[in-house]
Amino acid sequence: MSKTLNGFTITRSGEEYLISMEDEDGEKTEFVASYDQLDLIVEAVEEQLDGDEEDALGVDDEAEPA
Repeated sequence: MSKTLNGFTITRSGEEYLISMEDEDGEKTEFVASYDQLDLIVEAVEEQLDGDEEDALGVDDEAEPA
């Protein structure tokens, strides 16, 4: 069952990054990622948000310019 993300932090730890995620119950999970892995996460998030942007912002493709 999926849990709701409550918050997260990303901190540099030497050559790697520590990603700490907290769920709705306050349970924390930590991941270590390289720069390249973190960059791939950023690209995936941007791609998903770009695809969902019109729906999220309520943009109507057929709207007439003012």
